[in-house]
Amino acid sequence: MRLPFPCLADDLAKLAGQSLYRTRRIIESPQGVMLHIDGKQAINFCSNDYLGLANHSGIVEAFKRGVDRYGVGSGSAHLVCGHSAAHHALEEELAEFTGRARALVFSTGYMANLGVISALLGRSDTVLEDRLNHASLLDGGLLSGARFLRYAHADVGDLERHLAKASGNKLIVTDGVFSMDGDLAPLAALSALAAKHSAWLMVDDAHGLGVIGAQGGGVVQQFGLPSSEVQILMGTLGKAFGTFGAFVAGSATLIETLIQKARTYIYTTALPPAVAEATRASLRIVRTESWRRDKLSALTRHFRAGAEQLGLQLMPSSSAIQVLVIGESEKALALSQALLDKRIWVSAIRPPTVPKHTARLRITFSAQHEPSHVDQLLDALAEVVR
Repeated sequence: MRLPFPCLADDLAKLAGQSLYRTRRIIESPQGVMLHIDGKQAINFCSNDYLGLANHSGIVEAFKRGVDRYGVGSGSAHLVCGHSAAHHALEEELAEFTGRARALVFSTGYMANLGVISALLGRSDTVLEDRLNHASLLDGGLLSGARFLRYAHADVGDLERHLAKASGNKLIVTDGVFSMDGDLAPLAALSALAAKHSAWLMVDDAHGLGVIGAQGGGVVQQFGLPSSEVQILMGTLGKAFGTFGAFVAGSATLIETLIQKARTYIYTTALPPAVAEATRASLRIVRTESWRRDKLSALTRHFRAGAEQLGLQLMPSSSAIQVLVIGESEKALALSQALLDKRIWVSAIRPPTVPKHTARLRITFSAQHEPSHVDQLLDALAEVVR
């Protein structure tokens, strides 16, 4: 019997031959600095758990209390019978945290970005996106059916040239902290340009909220912008907050529009209320324990100084994301495996996640790391890169 889609096996073989085949490693421990991976222990330098909250005892206890009260499932979508008091309280607290009128919790960040852009734009409108935006933002722009324009990375001049050709409602979309490079969007300039051209500005601050800004308010706080200049703010809860899910914050009119029109909100099951309760506990820690951000910054500076002494050419980044561009995927994979053999886990990031010939080691830090961990990483890099 002839199997359907015989080309699939050929496609997989081609990916393997190009060192682009993706595999999963099995984790046998809670998230943290030390992970049990494929049967052995390694220091983890590839997690987005920036503040070390994914296994925080207070957040775990809040989750357990949420399970005791609400059970393990939400039962339905928010607009049917799945919107609990825990979800509602979390939305109110996230709105206050971000300085906006309202917030709306989504089940994932990908769904939030797809839902927002496709709900706000149609075929007569224009969406303008940074070339290095996260896949979910790019997919949201394509799904909307709007005219889709991509500007050169962080290039305000190129964006303005595209804006001159834009029609209908105009939405500028950018990552706040670019997840594969670690640099920040030029938010003040983008805001000024949006105002000049009567465009909306949407920022996906998945890797900034909780991590940067005096109170963890992300890139908007870092640049000192009023909330009115960034009309749409998206944040995820599975990174610095250590739990799961995402949210969008903005005006009451924006949130009501999304409740009515965002298909990825309307037609999916709400995340478990116990997760919302855990996130409320996490939010309190994010706001009050600024030492976590201070330590994260100190660890990053320590690493960059050590990398400079070793002659490693890192990409410019002051965030917890530090990137060493290798070039070809085969070499990046080999270096990642060599580090893992030394009990250091750093992921190799390859196309299509990043442009061709820019495969890299993406190194991330957590407030749970110690300077001694960073020194072990530097020692291992010195050996395997040489």
